[in-house]
Amino acid sequence: MILKFLILLVLLTLVGVGLYHTNKPLPPGISYRGAAVPLEEPVLLTDVTRHYQDGRDEKDHEIFNEVFRLVGQAEEFILIDMFLFNSAKPEDVVHRPLAQQLTEALLARKSEKPELSITVISDPLNTMYGGTTSPWFEALRNGGIPVVETALRPLRDSNPTWSAVWRLCCQWFGNNPNGGWLKNALGTRPVTVRSYLALLNFKANHRKLVIADEGDSLRAIVTSANPHDGSSRHSNLGLSFKGPAVVDLLKSERAVLAMSAGDARGLEDWISRASVVEDATSPKAGRAAVLTESAILDRALEMIRGAIEGDKLNLAMFYLSHRDIVEALISAAQRGVSLRVLLDANNEAFGHQKSGIPNRQVAMELVRAGIPVRWCNTLGEQCHTKLLMLDKKQDTTELLLGSANFTRRNLDDLNLETDVWISVPNQSPVATKARGFFDEQWQKGPADDPVISQPYERWADESRLRYWRYRIMEATGLSTF
Repeated sequence: MILKFLILLVLLTLVGVGLYHTNKPLPPGISYRGAAVPLEEPVLLTDVTRHYQDGRDEKDHEIFNEVFRLVGQAEEFILIDMFLFNSAKPEDVVHRPLAQQLTEALLARKSEKPELSITVISDPLNTMYGGTTSPWFEALRNGGIPVVETALRPLRDSNPTWSAVWRLCCQWFGNNPNGGWLKNALGTRPVTVRSYLALLNFKANHRKLVIADEGDSLRAIVTSANPHDGSSRHSNLGLSFKGPAVVDLLKSERAVLAMSAGDARGLEDWISRASVVEDATSPKAGRAAVLTESAILDRALEMIRGAIEGDKLNLAMFYLSHRDIVEALISAAQRGVSLRVLLDANNEAFGHQKSGIPNRQVAMELVRAGIPVRWCNTLGEQCHTKLLMLDKKQDTTELLLGSANFTRRNLDDLNLETDVWISVPNQSPVATKARGFFDEQWQKGPADDPVISQPYERWADESRLRYWRYRIMEATGLSTF
């Protein structure tokens, strides 16, 4: 009887811990919802990897070239928040050493400008949650550049089935960067069992952004690209911009630093200094809003649900699984909205084969609803873009892009994410380039060279078993997407 009571008590405790940490209040400033403000000097940045029929590859990558330019001219302030910042990669393909290049660029600029304030924020995955050390983080710290590894415990739990157990049994033991003996999936230094126990929480600071002073103002880049060697061949998008939206970006990052016991004084100074006074005689490029976590979901649904017959919706996404988004897309198609959905086939990640979940299962639903779906033609790399584009009949184009996949983990206040929404004239340079980017990715036909995308049939998976596996994984958090 006592044993049964103890077992019941443990189970009730686990359920209570799981429910609380799934629904607890968010840390202050998380799930930031910036107002629509004037957009200044926007530039769309694209990374495209093309595969030709004769076996040649071509990489046309702009994002980190612009990051390095921005770092190299900064005089007073740099803030970088990047999810993956390491040199892990498959051995059989040449990759760009982005982690090393970014580290060296930051150290070189700090050496040239010792008074330059630089802060780097990243995810503890890069040190396997304290089970090893990062040579890049060590080099930055030794060069006088603070690196803040995001505190993830204050965030809600995305995988409560495991996290409730972890919070009771394992979180108290901390970790030891010198006590590892297990193979490290992200590097050569061994890691501890505790690293993999923490990994199973499946939560992250997944943001990807850069802010630096340029001239007498600030410029920001919000992107889907990581300074990660194994990701250097991926297709990605980024937006570089100035204006009051950059202040909102600083405010959203202030919350991450506060949650992680980082020093936010440099941000406070720039938030105070940055001018939001608009010159009425100077026409602006459009409007912009900085959005994080569930605010991204709300804006995506607003764009999809607000589309009417004659409007055009284009979606390019690495992971698409959120049920509200899927249902909204199907409803939009039923209203007569023109839709195109371009997805990664979820076939491979850094040299490892994947199951195709969730994109192939969602694609089946969309195709059955009459929505055209194509797959990016990837050969080892990923179609890592996260873009929702709405071309309205009223001559405006809305773009939503950044770090967030359209999944429960990315959009339901679990991971940390940052996107930017903009509304611009549909013949503006940004809208024209975004349309050209999607159209090139969408190209089809037997004579296409390079082959950028493939028809739905290439990776179609109509298995009902795997479909319901996706649904359970999405609902419970027992997944990496």
